[in-house]
Amino acid sequence: MSIDTDIHALRTPLLHYAQMQLRDSHLAEDVVSETLLALLEKPDAFAGASSLRTYATGILKHKIIDLLRRKGREVPIAPLEDQSVDDALDALWDDEGHWRDRPHEWPTPDGALQQRQFLSQLQACVDKLPDRLARVFLMRETLDLDTDDICRDLGITANHCGVLMYRARMQLRECLERHWGRAP
Repeated sequence: MSIDTDIHALRTPLLHYAQMQLRDSHLAEDVVSETLLALLEKPDAFAGASSLRTYATGILKHKIIDLLRRKGREVPIAPLEDQSVDDALDALWDDEGHWRDRPHEWPTPDGALQQRQFLSQLQACVDKLPDRLARVFLMRETLDLDTDDICRDLGITANHCGVLMYRARMQLRECLERHWGRAP
């Protein structure tokens, strides 16, 4: 079996996972395509330390997180029905050319670097979580799903969801304390 055949067989389970996490079939198709493309572009990067499916799922998780971060930074400018895009942009400023709603202040370079390093370490810790804990944690904290939705999607009780979240948070705390520094 060639890697191309193996990759083709991965599409369905990866798509199912992405749809569960993103709840948008178009976005799920995009991240799965990016994942499969990454596998095809660099087949030698797969060292065989795990199954190809596990390796591909790890890439997919990073693609999903990157997508969610990108979506969090983008601010869509949607004109009203009777407005052109230019009018919608002009509505962002007052008559004197000042922002109507000021953008958030930019972080200092040191603060931004520290935040990026922290988020990178947090991601590394999330990657070390067992799959079920990582899934519940990402669904709750990254996708902002409520407990009822998580329970329905995973077929678990609210009590079990709470236990999984507790375990995920404790393992993340322990990992961050070990690799990032002592928590206050």
